[in-house]
Amino acid sequence: MAHAFPAESPDLPPRLAQWFAAQGWTPHPHQLAMFAQRGNALLIAPTGGGKTLAGFLPTLAAAYEAPLPDGLHTLYLSPLKALTHDIGRNLARPVMELGLGLRIEDRTGDTPSTRRARQRVDPPHILLTTPESLALMLSYIEAPRIFGTLKRVVIDEVHALAESKRGEQMMLCLSRLRALCPGLQVAGLSATVENPRALARYLGGGHVVLADPGPAPDIAMLPTSAVPPWSGAGGAYAARDVMAAIEDARLTLVFINTRAQAELFFQALWAVNEANLPIALHHGSLAREARRKVEAAMAEGSLRAVVATGSLDLGLDWGDVDLVIQIGAPKNVKRLVQRIGRANHRYDAPSRARIVPANRFEVLECVAALQAVEAADLDSDATGQGGLDVLCQHLLLTACAAPFAADALYTEITATSGPYADLSRNDFDACLDFVATGGYALRAYDRWQRLVERDGRWQLRDPRAAQAIRMNIGTIVAPELLSVRRGPRGGAPLGEIEESFAASLLPGDTFLIGGQTVRYDRLRDMVVEVTPQPTRAPKIAVFNGLKMATSTELSARVLRLIGDRAAWGALPEHIREWLVLQSEISELPRPGTMTCESFLRGGRWYFALYSFAGRNANQTLGLLLTHRMERDRIAPLGFVATDYALLIWSLEPVGDPTPLLDPEGLREGLAAWLSENAVMKRTFRAVAMIAGLLQRNLPGQRKSGKQATFSSDILYDTLRKFDPDHLLLRITRAESMRGLADFGRIEEMLRSRPRIVHSLPPHVTPFAAPLMLEAGRIPIRASGTERLLEEEAARMMREAGLNPDGIGAHMEA
Repeated sequence: MAHAFPAESPDLPPRLAQWFAAQGWTPHPHQLAMFAQRGNALLIAPTGGGKTLAGFLPTLAAAYEAPLPDGLHTLYLSPLKALTHDIGRNLARPVMELGLGLRIEDRTGDTPSTRRARQRVDPPHILLTTPESLALMLSYIEAPRIFGTLKRVVIDEVHALAESKRGEQMMLCLSRLRALCPGLQVAGLSATVENPRALARYLGGGHVVLADPGPAPDIAMLPTSAVPPWSGAGGAYAARDVMAAIEDARLTLVFINTRAQAELFFQALWAVNEANLPIALHHGSLAREARRKVEAAMAEGSLRAVVATGSLDLGLDWGDVDLVIQIGAPKNVKRLVQRIGRANHRYDAPSRARIVPANRFEVLECVAALQAVEAADLDSDATGQGGLDVLCQHLLLTACAAPFAADALYTEITATSGPYADLSRNDFDACLDFVATGGYALRAYDRWQRLVERDGRWQLRDPRAAQAIRMNIGTIVAPELLSVRRGPRGGAPLGEIEESFAASLLPGDTFLIGGQTVRYDRLRDMVVEVTPQPTRAPKIAVFNGLKMATSTELSARVLRLIGDRAAWGALPEHIREWLVLQSEISELPRPGTMTCESFLRGGRWYFALYSFAGRNANQTLGLLLTHRMERDRIAPLGFVATDYALLIWSLEPVGDPTPLLDPEGLREGLAAWLSENAVMKRTFRAVAMIAGLLQRNLPGQRKSGKQATFSSDILYDTLRKFDPDHLLLRITRAESMRGLADFGRIEEMLRSRPRIVHSLPPHVTPFAAPLMLEAGRIPIRASGTERLLEEEAARMMREAGLNPDGIGAHMEA
């Protein structure tokens, strides 16, 4: 059931209504609708719509009617630790001003151990926490007592949690809470999503309350003094234009998609900050102290701009932000809408946002994204079936708390946990067998025999194992990170970098972190020691960063835009000219058609496939096609993949691409490739850690990333040889197909675009030329000499009929 507000909204308690009036506020209809709910509900509201307050209104009203007894009354779950701090600060004000006498505390990995220990004995009335911390609390034998008084759960940013394994973990925890606390009321809070009812089912069912979306956002491309470069992803060409926009605003959030690009753009912005405005950098690899300092400065209004990644995407309230600038294509319409909402964080005021495409292809994506926002056409919601590796972890944690009956736990999970509603009993039993014995190939080893059945109930074989199980809670398997500190022992922390990146550094190498250039000195006791080098340009750009793939829906919009000449009026003139030139020399991609082309240049044949399938899928497709080309004696030499296209160069030409793109052959090739590839081993490592086969953290010790990888590789090879149908291998194969490999998008691309058009232009084409600039993929001998690279790039662009201006930007990260 969905509605904007109930037919008869109950009045708020007088003092609560007076408090609203004293703030100059009037409760929104959707806030009153949530207050009226007596069962589970999901609120869909835009940023600034007062979602969080709506979730807590019933708790505040209950405390007003009568003092709440000791014990936990309301549990708040958030995907971000920073969000729990922000909510706690905001909630403390009405509680204090209304004299409600409520204890509000947070519990995250940053909470002091003494407070966490006290909370197990004396929990507060309102506890603000994360899915991981909740899973840990539910694993204690005191869990029935801790949560015995719980009446209400508020889950914030449900849309963000539902797209990850953290959401699956949260829903399994929620099924436990519902068993421990009959009558528990759950309130989900979400930004605008494509399918609210599907999200409500994910939460286990309930009413859907739809808020008025508010005024349309003021969103457009930021006018720039120079056209975007042909290639690159950093957006540095527009630094002066962005700085001018910052000077005209009170507080600007500058979003950029990766940490590496954030570091580089912050440097570019600082270089043109002639007015010396206070600007800052915020991303997840910075030291916690640095992030908190930036957040405090934002709240105080002492900053004019912050360059940030997704670390500031979610519901933190920085009220004075009046402009959001997105650097680079957003890749996802929902993410763009969420970021737009950071500006004018008020329900009745339009958000003001500007987009800066990083290159010419991204201009097309940005225009398509703007059209999608205007049409309220969001990306589909990823709320699939829950992962079995997460279920394995849940079974172990449940046994840590108390023995359980398999039938009862299976019913509990499938009845109340949306992602696991369709879980088969066979899969449940396979997970139970794995956590009890390790599976067929491992059951002879005591270390993996962790559960035993006694009197019809499953329990830990050795209760001492509970500590190690709890130390490895979580579904985020990030690369091993090393702390970066200034100077020798005890220097100030700057942030973290990946272990693999640190291993590649030599003394004297420079890199960016926290917006400054530092020189690598040494690695000591798992700490990277550095010295600031403010006068030196970084030899190495930055630590590795995730590259997000464009969503299926946004890619389809870009393809439709290119294929419909009538829609080109929305494009800048230089992009229209580019499309016309491509159509004259070769073919334009269009819906229903798989467009590809082959041309000869510099003694090498180039095969360009305009798939618009996303970076991960194109990377996989490149690996599969080059393997098949090798088999067909085409002699491939390399490839480059972007969100939009795949470019392969070889010694022989591709005559007919149809056999190469045969779906069945590609699927067979993928299975063979994955079985031997590092992608499969990397995926197995993550699955094994989540499921509890591998333990990174043990009492008194911690494995390095290399040690964990070595252990997982041995296990992977052993299981492949002796137990190829092992549960974790089945999970790994499924994860690899839809994760890093993204093979589903390849299959959907081939299914939706059955007609293959293969052109043979006389030379490099306007669409292919930018691809050849990616990662310096230009065939010259002196590839390390920037001057020669620039000159060859200019010759190639002129050959394609393009203005070579701006080609230097292809060196951006």
